[in-house]
Amino acid sequence: DGAGRFRRAISVSLPCIMPTIVILLILSTGSILNAGFDQILNMYNPAVMDVADILDTYVYRQGLEKMQYSYSTAVGLFKSVIALIMVLSTNRIAKFIDKDSVLW
Repeated sequence: DGAGRFRRAISVSLPCIMPTIVILLILSTGSILNAGFDQILNMYNPAVMDVADILDTYVYRQGLEKMQYSYSTAVGLFKSVIALIMVLSTNRIAKFIDKDSVLW
């Protein structure tokens, strides 16, 4: 039909894979708050504690080292609730773009 390679990609391929792109975007927003706990914990020491502290290492220190189980559970739950809110809001935004390619 005379369409070039770029025009075929924009007009045919992209609309076909748009539901997959949207679902992957929705699912990946839940892991934005994860920063690689294992990598940071392996390099973690008191010299870099001020700049390398993330929520996961903070929960680890409060829960296992200082034995404040209820406080560390509350911080971890707060992080999970924020991630859930981000996933739900991304799903709501995706619903405005394309109603057929959302999770709920």
